[in-house]
Amino acid sequence: MAETRFIYGFHAVNARLRQSAGSVQEIYLAAGRQDGRTRDLVRLAEAQGVRVISTDPARLDGMAGGQCARHQGVVARVSAAQRHVTLDDVLDTLSEPALLLVLDGVQDPHNLGACLRVADAAGAHAVVAPKDRAVGLNATAVKVACGAADSVPYVTVTNLARALREMQERGVWTAGADAGAKGDIYGADLKVPLALVLGAEGSGLRRLTRETCDALVRIPMHGSVESLNVSVASGICLFEARRQRCGGATST
Repeated sequence: MAETRFIYGFHAVNARLRQSAGSVQEIYLAAGRQDGRTRDLVRLAEAQGVRVISTDPARLDGMAGGQCARHQGVVARVSAAQRHVTLDDVLDTLSEPALLLVLDGVQDPHNLGACLRVADAAGAHAVVAPKDRAVGLNATAVKVACGAADSVPYVTVTNLARALREMQERGVWTAGADAGAKGDIYGADLKVPLALVLGAEGSGLRRLTRETCDALVRIPMHGSVESLNVSVASGICLFEARRQRCGGATST
């Protein structure tokens, strides 16, 4: 019998149903839930032929045990095999302007895990990173991500510059974060389909990555430090994009 594991939360379960329904064996819902999100999830599961089981909330607590177990009343049993997700898999399923986080060579698994958590919190549709010269989604990164490794697709690409050009061909505006940029993140229009591109710890964006981006933006710094941890910088950029998309005006 194939090895399985549990994922939990509406974001994680919906994302898995849309992108890899065949890996979802069954879904457990807290008994008595009748809200809109629950009905939408049930309809999606039924359309994909996935069985939905009503169960006691205490049983869900056990399935999603641990300090990060905020299951929201929904847990899914899925194949434990790591799924391969492509950029097209993500972009083809979107019903709103894309919001992607691109990481150019992040080496620290703790930073990668933190970036995934930030991406989940900001509602990013995927995190994109190169296969080489990057840490990869190892056990430490998954643990630090605290569930976000299941809720946010992690797309690995062979050639990052080529992947950025593919995004551009599909109408995604690529904005690289660079301390030397003339414009700042708050003055950019981030409501468009967007990929925010951030560099590795210390070294920043590689030359070819920087040259491939449609534009460069900076995070204004008002203190004595010259740079921020990549996960902190990711949070600033992603949440500014989310603020604008929720009705906030851009700076002038």
